[in-house]
Amino acid sequence: MVTIFEANIIAVGPEAEEMVRSANMLILFGQGAPEDLAEFCYTIDNKKLLGEIKPGGKVLIDNEEYHITAVGSLVSKNLKNLGHITISFDGANQASLPGTLHVFGSTSPKMELGSRVLVTD
Repeated sequence: MVTIFEANIIAVGPEAEEMVRSANMLILFGQGAPEDLAEFCYTIDNKKLLGEIKPGGKVLIDNEEYHITAVGSLVSKNLKNLGHITISFDGANQASLPGTLHVFGSTSPKMELGSRVLVTD
């Protein structure tokens, strides 16, 4: 298991937690997210991606493990350029949108300022 992405949450938009609860998804964005989107985002401190995100990999959020089931066609590009991806906790086998990463796990994450996000191959 090789870590291909690692970031820390440095800001939490006022609507970000509700997005996880109600829509079962979270939005990560690097510093400088558009203001109308930032309120729904977890802002991260890194956008350096060291490999390709693929189904079969894992996302770890504060040591909670999620299995990657589908990867939208723009996930890697958006993460590298903007620090932006949407993570959907629906376990879908096909990406619903180009910028969405689909994962499966037993619980929805409880993220906060300082939380750590890892992606492994």
